[in-house]
Amino acid sequence: MTVPPELDGLLAASTVSGWDIALAAASILIAWILSVFARKGVLAVLRTMQGIGEGVSILIARIVRYAILLVGIGVGSAFLGASIQPLIAIAIIVGAVVVLALRGISNNFAAGIVLQTRHPIKVGDEIDVDGAIGTVKELNGRSVVIVTRDGRTIHVPNAQLLETLLVNHSELGHRRSDVQLRVAAPVTRLDDLTELITAAVQSIDGVHRREPVTVLLQTVEPERLTLLVRFWHHPHTRAAILSPVVRALAEALTGAGTTATVTSDIPEPPLIRPAEV
Repeated sequence: MTVPPELDGLLAASTVSGWDIALAAASILIAWILSVFARKGVLAVLRTMQGIGEGVSILIARIVRYAILLVGIGVGSAFLGASIQPLIAIAIIVGAVVVLALRGISNNFAAGIVLQTRHPIKVGDEIDVDGAIGTVKELNGRSVVIVTRDGRTIHVPNAQLLETLLVNHSELGHRRSDVQLRVAAPVTRLDDLTELITAAVQSIDGVHRREPVTVLLQTVEPERLTLLVRFWHHPHTRAAILSPVVRALAEALTGAGTTATVTSDIPEPPLIRPAEV
């Protein structure tokens, strides 16, 4: 078979050898094999991380696989003498567009990984985020879902949880609550009054026994005494336990013939105290 002079000259001028073709094919094949194993490995790791959805895991695994394939094709093209600079430029442009388009999603996803590795909260914890108090129902790649005490569902973006003040009511397993007493003067024996208050609070089911009930004298006035009663309980039972504590204190003081005001809604102290004694 006679080769045309033009084609014969082109083949003679080519610097691509059989080894170059073999290495290019091998690099693409190795990249394909690695991409398959990398996809499976990324999926396995992401599925063990709580809160990352199946769709997000598959998307990340595909991106990793395509990135490895792209590198393999680039290496194979280099063996064949092709310039990979256009390929690199396209990859950079596509990457920049993806980053700009998914900036908010990526921020929340990265914050979700931080939350799941550091574990500041977990499902079942009661938390306070910017005044929103609720129990954590779900942690996912985008947000933390909490259910408030009045039955509302709030989706808090993961990035916001890392940027704002986060209060975890459940981490220690117990929580302290306060009740204020304003007792009419005169009070002859303050120790007897303290024992009465302590016994009334300790009689309520749900008040912890391992932490003592504390009665603090705050203010002594001619007409009344102000006392602060502190007790500990399970972190999720604050709203349910305050009512029986207030009721028990009111009944105990009334039974002892003491006039008093009992409140769990403690008012803020005045900005300027009265001048008179």
